[in-house]
Amino acid sequence: MKTFSKGGVHPPEQKLTAGNEIITLDLPGEVTLMLGQHIGAPAKPVVAKGDKVKRGDVIAEAGGFVSAPVHTPISGTVVKVDTVKNQQGLAVPAVYIKADADDAAADAEARKNAKPARTDAEIAALQAGEIKDIIKGAGIVGLGGATFPTHVKLSPPPEFKPEVVIINAVECEPYITADHRLMLEHPDEVIEGVRLLARSVGVNRAVIGIESNKPDAIALLQEKLAGATDVEVCPLKVKYPQGGEKQLIEAVIGREVPSGALPIATGAVVQNVATAYAVHRAVRYGEPLMERIATVTGPGVAKPGNFLFAIGTPLTTLIEAAGGLPEDTGKVIGGGPMMGRTISNLDSPAVKGTSALLIFSQGEAQRRPIENCIRCAKCVDVCPMGLEPYLLSTLSRLKRWDDAEAEKIVNCIECGSCSFICPASRPLLDFIRLGKATVMANIRSRKS
Repeated sequence: MKTFSKGGVHPPEQKLTAGNEIITLDLPGEVTLMLGQHIGAPAKPVVAKGDKVKRGDVIAEAGGFVSAPVHTPISGTVVKVDTVKNQQGLAVPAVYIKADADDAAADAEARKNAKPARTDAEIAALQAGEIKDIIKGAGIVGLGGATFPTHVKLSPPPEFKPEVVIINAVECEPYITADHRLMLEHPDEVIEGVRLLARSVGVNRAVIGIESNKPDAIALLQEKLAGATDVEVCPLKVKYPQGGEKQLIEAVIGREVPSGALPIATGAVVQNVATAYAVHRAVRYGEPLMERIATVTGPGVAKPGNFLFAIGTPLTTLIEAAGGLPEDTGKVIGGGPMMGRTISNLDSPAVKGTSALLIFSQGEAQRRPIENCIRCAKCVDVCPMGLEPYLLSTLSRLKRWDDAEAEKIVNCIECGSCSFICPASRPLLDFIRLGKATVMANIRSRKS
């Protein structure tokens, strides 16, 4: 079975919610929409206090080429354009919107009975540029966690020619099952989105990469694609971080992304499976990215599940839908346990990149005591980028930035495999992240 060649680990899968159907949460009466929900320039507000808005309206336009507009998931009145504290407690620009009873009733009806905006014939007639324009206007970003604006990825530099679209349906992080459920419950819609993405870059081949711990999703999509020549399903060996873009490209088409090069250098355009579904919604229904699915789970969570919710919903609402915070909660992580980050402000709103909330008890959240490095080189063995994590961590700790750059610290994908495998419990990734951010800032400074 296919996989990537270098490193990798096998953390406990803990897919507690794989059998839990997606639950649609009611639209909230109020939303707070951050303007920087994507990689790149923050969106610029186009509304002011007192303005009336309708569900799906643009409330902030893209702030540059690498940017994406933000849309409101509810109708209502703009309460204020101000700041809000994000998940790490930092103040960021945001738009606050509140609905009244009539707005809420109309939105609930429109959401329940969404009507297609385009017919099959109209969709078939769309040109590649038109599909990209729809995706751009809908504010779609990568929903696997990176939130890179999708239209930018679909517009590679002219010297690169796309050959294949690879759909990342790996979901290799422990606990998270949102993409798994999406494929099981909306296979036809996902496939339409995949084909639209392929058309948008002018290729006639797409491959959906799925790890073999999702046999039901593999079987269902293969059944749906029986006889198809343009889209195929590629079962993959279970190994973390299979969902890393570079690792997925190597696993699926056997090509390695050169150091310092863009993934498109291999001829592959990679998109997340939830992004493909969002593209389907945008093209078929004219619906911008204003809702998404996330997993809320943890060993002690009363009602773990997969939830469809409006972007801008308070994180506390998602947690309450899963039964609330257990009394012994020690940590809440946004994303997966390997690459996710601790959330210090649960009053912050959900964003486009909210793929999961993981809730751990005090005991489960406790880090093991840090011990001296025993020179076992396990971190080197498991690094999927062929780096030397123990060295990069030490160079970062000692602030030897030039040496860290020479050792290719910028190639680190921050997967956490090194910290996971370290028998001495050393915080390798913590220091590497610090070093990588500093080195990248130094590189940008030199270029400017």
